[in-house]
Amino acid sequence: MADTSTALRICPLCEATCGLTLTITDGRVTGARGDADDVFSAGFICPKGASLGELDNDPDRLTRPLIRRDGVLTEATWDEAFAVVEQRLGAVIAEHGGASVGMYLGNPNAHTVGGSLYAPLIIRGLGTRQVFSASTLDQMPKHVALGLMYGSPISFTVPDLDRTDYLVIIGANPLVSNGSLATAADFPGKLRALRKRGGTLVVIDPARTQTAKLADRHLAPRPGTDAALLFAIVHVLFAEGLVDLGGLADHVTGVEQVRTLADEFSPEAVERACGIPAGQIRELAREIAAAPTAAVYGRMGTSTVEFGTVGSWLVDVINILTGNLDRPGGTMFPLGAASAAPRPPKPGRGFKTGRWASRVSGYPEVLGELPAAALAEEIDTGGDGQIKAMITIAGNPVLSAPDGDRLDKALDAVEFMLSIDPYLNETTRHADVILPPPPPASSAHYDFALNNLAVRNNARYSPPVLALDGRPDEPEIMSRVALVLYGVGAQGDPALVDGQVIATTLTKEVEDPTSPVAGRDVGELTAMLYPGPGYERRLDMMLRLGPYGDAFGAKADGLTLERLKANPHGIDLGPLRPRIPEILRTQSGTIELAPEPLVADVARLRDALGRTAGGFLLIGRRHLRSNNSWMHNLPALSGGSNRCTLQIHPDDAADLGLTDIAVIKGPGGELLAPIEVTDAMRRGVVSLPHGWGHNRAGTGQQLAASSPGINVNQLNDGTHLDPLSGTAVLNGIPVEIAAAG
Repeated sequence: MADTSTALRICPLCEATCGLTLTITDGRVTGARGDADDVFSAGFICPKGASLGELDNDPDRLTRPLIRRDGVLTEATWDEAFAVVEQRLGAVIAEHGGASVGMYLGNPNAHTVGGSLYAPLIIRGLGTRQVFSASTLDQMPKHVALGLMYGSPISFTVPDLDRTDYLVIIGANPLVSNGSLATAADFPGKLRALRKRGGTLVVIDPARTQTAKLADRHLAPRPGTDAALLFAIVHVLFAEGLVDLGGLADHVTGVEQVRTLADEFSPEAVERACGIPAGQIRELAREIAAAPTAAVYGRMGTSTVEFGTVGSWLVDVINILTGNLDRPGGTMFPLGAASAAPRPPKPGRGFKTGRWASRVSGYPEVLGELPAAALAEEIDTGGDGQIKAMITIAGNPVLSAPDGDRLDKALDAVEFMLSIDPYLNETTRHADVILPPPPPASSAHYDFALNNLAVRNNARYSPPVLALDGRPDEPEIMSRVALVLYGVGAQGDPALVDGQVIATTLTKEVEDPTSPVAGRDVGELTAMLYPGPGYERRLDMMLRLGPYGDAFGAKADGLTLERLKANPHGIDLGPLRPRIPEILRTQSGTIELAPEPLVADVARLRDALGRTAGGFLLIGRRHLRSNNSWMHNLPALSGGSNRCTLQIHPDDAADLGLTDIAVIKGPGGELLAPIEVTDAMRRGVVSLPHGWGHNRAGTGQQLAASSPGINVNQLNDGTHLDPLSGTAVLNGIPVEIAAAG
């Protein structure tokens, strides 16, 4: 008889963070369904969550370290692998310094305890400025816009989906993506609920996506013109006297400067560039202003374009000018349980970029990072400061960054490469050591980052479901690497890392007169922490110090890890609430509506209005059963609609004589792709999905390699970036299309 049980688990596979009920049979995950009692997701599940068992049990997932012997990656013991890291990485640092080591962090780091808590310690231990991540392929423009306006790049504004009357979604497809930079389990259900209660949904996207099909109105602009379209809405708000700051009036500066900037962006001035009639733009602006509550929400389509930061800024500008920021039904600031407890409002230091620059092209630093598109040149260009070694954590930039062929060659030349990753993929195949973290069911889970983006405040924790069978968990793996960098050595006690973080944090807190534990004894507080592994002790500390915490016993009904564990379906912390001026950390102590770097970039946008471009514009697209490059190896998620095809309008296909295979030429190269004819595409626009191209030798994902698709980023030479954020322009790329042969 099989030994079968169930266990609860927060899904770590996308930003929706749904609660799952896993079926465990003989020590393996054999099924997953939605947890109907989860306080946040209430039973919702998507195909990715349902496939968690396949991901957990993937036979191609690494279970033991790999080290390179005589040019070949072979299995090794953990002690052997850490010894190689200590020797080889130590040798590079001894000769060239920690600043010669590059770091690349992939998207999954936002979904793991290890990536959230321990990756920053490795960066700090290296002392390197050569830090790269998926953020400059995705969301960095939003960070910059938020930082310049509110003083903090992580004070995210999200749409209050459950209470809004009028929702505008621009450049996002949450029916497929499940939402991004807006953590909302069952985003599709929330959109249908909006329609059912009489609300209005408007979608702005060059393609008629699944979300656009649900909308009351769909506007299909030319790709890359989002910022101009949004500025035209701002123009109408001023020109027709529709600006009403509401309760924000005393907290906003720069309104008149924005009015002046908007003068040149009338709907008539932008309609040719955007491909949207001026009358439709005016109507949209009037409806946003007239709605009882409204929220404008932008995502990948507004970020990964030429004017990504300006467009991300204008999304918030519209919400502010219509009085819809920081009020129920508008856009609001979440408050995660593990974030810092609110302090009394006061002016801050503000937010700046460009504290240093990349060595080769001089790209400015943003949020401690350099553009991912610059990684290859920082490796393969000689001279002082050249990257000599690489560490990648849960990332595959050979597929996800522009010009992967150049990066592929560059990684072959580094003196040492370490990857912390469960797969032998297109990037990690270059590593000298691969340290594989355990599968999701054997790992703890808490959404440190994504709870700060949730459309309803909540706290949920998943302890490991399955035993580790003697292998280290991800926090221990990263801690041992950190111990190497801090001079202790890989055989040191990993608990030293957590102990040091706890001591440093609590010492700072007790010395802060505004802290909930001001003046107390650090030893007393440390002794009160949950008696679990180091990451649980750190989580307990963060919860106790956080906005809902017990302040280490000072608040009897406050949140602790013990209380959270006693509520395995999570704790609902209520709807979003107004947080201004609490969250403001600008130097003026106000919402700075017209920050100088954004104002300066408006001239570039204005000059682009007269630009004419022939040929086709390329955009990306999401798949419900995919997540970037790392979920193409699961049978349950392969095939069907999850295909790497070039979508093109029927009339465009007919004009070009396309029947099956197309040649696509871009700034970075040329590819062949099967076509998918669909009237969902705007004429003159074509679409390829991101994350494919599993055709390189020496990888270990057999199913992915059997249907490799093509790497859309190889069409991109990586030279075109949004200058304010360093984000690669991945949408609106000019390409030429022709029939193969």
